[in-house]
Amino acid sequence: MANSNIQLHPPAEKKTFWAWTIGTFFGAGLLKPGPGTYGSIAAVVLWFIAAHIFPVSSLWLTIGTIIAAIVVTLIGIPAATIVARESGREDPGHVVIDEVAGQLIALIAIPADWQHAALSLLLFRLFDILKPPPIRQLERLPEGTGIMLDDVAAGILALIVAQVAHLFF
Repeated sequence: MANSNIQLHPPAEKKTFWAWTIGTFFGAGLLKPGPGTYGSIAAVVLWFIAAHIFPVSSLWLTIGTIIAAIVVTLIGIPAATIVARESGREDPGHVVIDEVAGQLIALIAIPADWQHAALSLLLFRLFDILKPPPIRQLERLPEGTGIMLDDVAAGILALIVAQVAHLFF
């Protein structure tokens, strides 16, 4: 899945509405250039708004973010699989639900301010783009699992680095 331009077969004429809605994260994945960045930004903006609309303790924000990341990942795997099949591509760039899941993971347990949100976004995008080992190897998993889990791993790595940075700065 290292190359999202690999055409497996011709695209399907019919698209599964729910999968394309979720897979492209309500169309964010159709924006150009850099659809993955738009998916990540959408996740950060929604998280930031939710953190300020529902003023809860940092513990409850952390729990809510964990739950959201798990739900997005579990729904994202079948959605990404369907969109990839219907696109005729291994890892289509317009599938950004994986970035949403990874970004949510990177936002776990950080203070709900714009500085920490921006750091989380930058770290996640860095690790998602560079894909240091073992992240790149997760792309080899089949279909939606591989599409999703490399971004989950990038989110975990971004979370760890953000938490260490928070401790020292």
